[in-house]
Amino acid sequence: MPADSPASPTVGVLGLHSSKETKAILNAVEALGYDAEWLRRENTAVSITDGELTVEPAVDVIANRLLLSTSTHPADDIGLARLFDRLYPMLNPPESVTTAMHKFATATALADAGVPVPDALLALSSDRLNSGRERFGEQAVYKTTIGTHGGGAWVVDLAEPVNPRVGDRQAFLQQYVERDGRPRDTRVYIVDGNHIGSMHRYAPDGEWRTNVSLGGDVEDATDSLPQQAVDIARRAVDVVGLDYAGVDLIDADGEWEVLEINPTAGFRGLFKATGRSPAPFIAKLAIERGGGSVDPDRVAELAETLDDSRPACLPKQRSTPPTEPAVIGYIEEVVVSGTRGSQKVLAKSDTGATRTSIDTHLATEIGSGPIKDIITVRSGSLKQGKSRPVVDIVVGVGGTQHTVTASVEDRSHMEFPLLLGRDILEHYHVDVTRRVDSADDGDEE
Repeated sequence: MPADSPASPTVGVLGLHSSKETKAILNAVEALGYDAEWLRRENTAVSITDGELTVEPAVDVIANRLLLSTSTHPADDIGLARLFDRLYPMLNPPESVTTAMHKFATATALADAGVPVPDALLALSSDRLNSGRERFGEQAVYKTTIGTHGGGAWVVDLAEPVNPRVGDRQAFLQQYVERDGRPRDTRVYIVDGNHIGSMHRYAPDGEWRTNVSLGGDVEDATDSLPQQAVDIARRAVDVVGLDYAGVDLIDADGEWEVLEINPTAGFRGLFKATGRSPAPFIAKLAIERGGGSVDPDRVAELAETLDDSRPACLPKQRSTPPTEPAVIGYIEEVVVSGTRGSQKVLAKSDTGATRTSIDTHLATEIGSGPIKDIITVRSGSLKQGKSRPVVDIVVGVGGTQHTVTASVEDRSHMEFPLLLGRDILEHYHVDVTRRVDSADDGDEE
């Protein structure tokens, strides 16, 4: 176990994914003159022998960078974070990250503390959710409680009912805040109560979501943002109990409200807009939390670049046999979900199709939409493509959920209402001999 407040602490970053933000924090720690360790599957172990604990690699403080919203086993990752939280000082403790990961839990915590948030409704039954939808007006934002990069979020027409679940995710309704011009929100990055930088995010053409990962534009707002907005962002991070986070705000007729809090917010969009990287500020906080000290001028100097190159402390990977992808059949039974419900259907695998395609009638029944774009699809011997709308849907294959942007077409003359494209099939091996609709699907001797 580490000694209390070492003069030269080793900073560990707990991150099982190879994210650029994790790399930037590790590089900043080393640039500030301290040792860093990347806690990954390849190098991390905890041993209990005769009641004595041994941790590999040895660290003195940990910055939590577990991406729970994209994890296939979030409960395991939360348990792992809680394990280390009991042993070391930890930035972004697991209880706080768990709250921030669940969007409605975040809204509940903030509203209870008097931090302004948009009106919202979560209900476990369809009857209760739909009996309360009229109070939001003609449209509302319909979100899954867990999601990232804009996935699992729609603007829906409330003339039609919605479902309390999308696939295996709980969903809720939230007030849709309209503004003149292009849809816009504001990301404020806070580290240890300090305002590191802010940016306005604008949605791309034909889209209402402003996520940079979806092609949104960014604009520096660090110096122009009203103090009220900065104070609300600081308060939100403090209420949830995070050490660093990106807070998404929206200006509702001059009153700022918190949309979401992201404990693993990306750095690249903020750096593009502001020329400031949060990584050295997070590294500084970790070093100081571990008992070290840092020159603030050096932190400010490092923040002028975003070094997300491969860190020197990246553990060597042992050569292990590659994990084989799961097998999917030529015809598979899947669950397709939208804003109004889910249906179990037979789908055909097509490795020649770039994107998944859904029948118009099925898309209407499950409540897919709204239409995100109109694309041109070329197939076969057609010299000119056909124009088709595309919408977000959730496709469940086995126990795995895939949120994809599917094209909508009339497939009523075809045998299967859903065609699985490479946007889903890239995660699987396709066995063209396997069909769930085959009369003879038993083992052969």
